[in-house]
Amino acid sequence: MATEKPSIPRGTRDFGPEKMNKRLFILDVIRQVFRNHGFQPIETPSIEQLSVLSGKYGEEGDQLMFKILNSGNFLDKVSIDGKDYKTLTPEIAEKALRYDLTVPFARYVAMNRHEIVFPFKRYQMQPVWRADRPQKGRYREFYQCDADVVGTNSLLSEMELMEMAHEVMQGLGVLNFTIKINNRKILSGIAETIGEKGKEALICTAIDKLDKIGKEGVEKELLEKGLASNSISKLSEILQSKSSNLLNISHLRECLMYSDVGLEGLSELEKVFQYLEINIPNHRLVFDPSLARGLSYYTGAIFEIKAEGVQIGSISGGGRYDNLTGLFGLPNVSGVGISFGIDRIFDVMEELSLFPENELFTTKVLLLAMDDSAINLVLNTAQKLREAGVQSEVYPEIGVKMKKQLSYADARKIPYALIVGSEEVESKLLTIKNLNTGEQQKLSLNDLLLQFA
Repeated sequence: MATEKPSIPRGTRDFGPEKMNKRLFILDVIRQVFRNHGFQPIETPSIEQLSVLSGKYGEEGDQLMFKILNSGNFLDKVSIDGKDYKTLTPEIAEKALRYDLTVPFARYVAMNRHEIVFPFKRYQMQPVWRADRPQKGRYREFYQCDADVVGTNSLLSEMELMEMAHEVMQGLGVLNFTIKINNRKILSGIAETIGEKGKEALICTAIDKLDKIGKEGVEKELLEKGLASNSISKLSEILQSKSSNLLNISHLRECLMYSDVGLEGLSELEKVFQYLEINIPNHRLVFDPSLARGLSYYTGAIFEIKAEGVQIGSISGGGRYDNLTGLFGLPNVSGVGISFGIDRIFDVMEELSLFPENELFTTKVLLLAMDDSAINLVLNTAQKLREAGVQSEVYPEIGVKMKKQLSYADARKIPYALIVGSEEVESKLLTIKNLNTGEQQKLSLNDLLLQFA
């Protein structure tokens, strides 16, 4: 059998210990914020029924979904003549990898409605998959951390999620960021005002790409999708950004004065701003009328957290969805959620050198048994250190040259070495060496434990 060169699919990655420690640091910070706000953990399967996911993300999202071929001879009963991919796909693929965590969550709520106490606050931290074109900050397999509240229409939920985002950014040390806010009802009002009512999804999908393809690219796409040039000109005028949130709101209120849904969205937006300003500095909050969030299930407030001064900007986003559980037979259960992209946050923190190195060590003390007489004391000491909450490991070979063992500690970035030989066994004093400073001292076991307390 020929030897195969090992490889992984494009858009996926392996994570070694160093990267995993950094990723776990991010996950721990986010998890603690979620728990501090009373959110409860759940998990859902990686694989969902294709019918559960299809039609929830818009046409573009459906095309980026990883479908799973039916097992066995999946083409046995398929007639291909005259069928396009939309009609053929359900015949050869009944399942798909989840595209996000929100739609599976809505399915979970519908299936478990009798066990859930509403309002239900849940968090979920799992990988998702999208058949996107891989590039920096955009992968085919990536990790999301979601928090959602379902069963309440209160705008306090929007406030809490954005407050949590603020706490997460501070906990991670990403201090230069903004929270962009808009409302899908405002976008519906804009569509109505420019004479394109009913084309909200098309407009949102296009302007969601503003940062990627620019104003001219968005206008070109809208023309290709059938919007009148006059409507596009009006849209451009309405979306023209002003110098402050108050001026933007005033400008939109004037533009949308004849749109009830648009004015409703503006009123909701103002209320959210009032709540947020209690605990979040005003300069962090930006009303961006061009913010669209491409997913089609959003119906109210939408928001995005953008890190400033880095290549990858958007690292978190979310919004209100009113009809998602209704698609699974549970109507009138409104929800709002936020999602953090671990992979994007990782890239931002790497670029800004924000990972706190001292907190990422998996091992704090490496214990070295210099001869056979030392092994009992080494094993006993290692256990005592672990019981005291000090990450400790024993070098697995006895009597190896100290240089080799210290080189191992250096490569692993372990800050302390505990050296035990016959002298330490006799005196009951342990030699502890700080590998960063070179300082060395002899301590009793009790004094050693006190040093790390």
